[in-house]
Amino acid sequence: MAKYIFVTGGVTSSLGKGIISASLAKLLQERGFSVTIQKFDPYINIDPGTLNPYEHGECFVTEDGAETDLDLGHYERFLNIPTSQANNVTTGRIYQTVINKEREGAYLGKTVQVIPHITDEIKRRVKLLEEHTEHDIIITEVGGTVGDIESLPYLEALRQLRQEMGSTNLVCIHLTLIPYLSAAKELKTKPTQHSVKELLMTGIQPDILVCRTEKPINDEIRTKLSRFCNVNKNSVIEALDADSIYDVPILMLKEKLDTIVLRKLKLKLGPDPEMIAWKSFLGKLKNPTSEINIGLIGKYNELQDAYKSILESFVHAGAYNECKVNVISIHSGALDSENVEHKLKELDGVLIAPGFGERGIDGKYAAIQYVRENGIPFFGICLGLQCAVVEFCRNVLNIKNATSEEVKPRAKELVVHLLPDQVQIKKKGGTMRLGAYDCKLKKSSLSAKAYGSTEISERHRHRYEINNKYVDQMKEAGMIPVGINQESKLVEIMELKGHPYFVGVQFHPELKSTVESPHPLFMSFIEAAKKYRLSKG
Repeated sequence: MAKYIFVTGGVTSSLGKGIISASLAKLLQERGFSVTIQKFDPYINIDPGTLNPYEHGECFVTEDGAETDLDLGHYERFLNIPTSQANNVTTGRIYQTVINKEREGAYLGKTVQVIPHITDEIKRRVKLLEEHTEHDIIITEVGGTVGDIESLPYLEALRQLRQEMGSTNLVCIHLTLIPYLSAAKELKTKPTQHSVKELLMTGIQPDILVCRTEKPINDEIRTKLSRFCNVNKNSVIEALDADSIYDVPILMLKEKLDTIVLRKLKLKLGPDPEMIAWKSFLGKLKNPTSEINIGLIGKYNELQDAYKSILESFVHAGAYNECKVNVISIHSGALDSENVEHKLKELDGVLIAPGFGERGIDGKYAAIQYVRENGIPFFGICLGLQCAVVEFCRNVLNIKNATSEEVKPRAKELVVHLLPDQVQIKKKGGTMRLGAYDCKLKKSSLSAKAYGSTEISERHRHRYEINNKYVDQMKEAGMIPVGINQESKLVEIMELKGHPYFVGVQFHPELKSTVESPHPLFMSFIEAAKKYRLSKG
């Protein structure tokens, strides 16, 4: 039977449960254990697929086409293993399953209640990963904050599981905050005490406290927390604010978080993890030999998490290239043909980010025209490719009314259009082209050189496609379809002939970039940007 670790949060949201979970998982993985992580989200949406990025950050997509919480991206980036639908569960999905069973008569006419029906379904989902794949340890991150009404069924399920499994098979880690009052020059433990009290009221005693803090916690504070929270003193872990999320596994190793967990689970310790590859990555990240400026043009720039995977992909590929990548966020709504030169001329490369809807679309067209005409390295992702196609058709092929069906549904010159099997779909959730699809590349293409292969598989999340009716015209004028899905004959990658680096992709390469395996296209884009910077002198 697998051993289980639950991570709960207190005091405030956004403390970094996902990073702590991923960091612990990485340390355990380095010790030779098979580890996976799952996220339980207390919101009633079935998944985050229909959520505005401003609400919940980016929507991460798994190989099997599940639209999930962005924390699954952290799990994959740290562990270098794919996640699936089973790794992310929401309250909406829990209730949907229970209600469907009730409609089918599965409960034999009994009154359906939170206990036992909802909590039983939560417990079933917790153990689902163990049924499909063999894991030594399964880490479960409980979303939200202790004290939230939405989290109560999950905490009750956790209480029941602990009773059923025993303390040597299930460990509870509580992540909390030790705020620093600058006026008093003092760290305060009271919020943590209240948070643990809330957790105790649900019947759960935490085994380990991980304390987020901007100042080191001394022995006196550890003793105080141990006494008031009924936790062993050596199980009070300091989690100092870090310069990078990739420092956290090393900080947790120094605090012996993995050792404490393994002892509580009665598992063999073995030698301490050396983290050779991870430390090498950190060394390159912190000691770059070159520097470039990349413009990230999107319309959700106000929230950093909206483009989380793209930003982390730049970190991975930048470290690999020993290059500091300064990502400069530019709101597409603030761009037009008059100011585009002023805003982009000092950049070494431009990435047009994915997104939905027509807001800010003209700014993206203006940016693409400028970098296309001035030889600045360009990388377009999903909507970024579609915008590049529209701009090329308008300004090179002179199809003046060329547009996307997403922007003008009734237009005549739809160079980007809705797939036939999407036309009658009215529901939004889970109806796009989702998950991994194969793609065949032209041998001579920049993309094939980057991948070192002509056969690839990438993850998708979109509803609109390049209209094949216009592909031959674009090809003749130099916009080459270098990546095609052989089954559907849909265009996956286009490159501009004669341009130093102009690559647009229909898929989302950022979803597959990890610390150990930076994505090839991000690496080649950074290499091109470095060359462009050198050419400027």
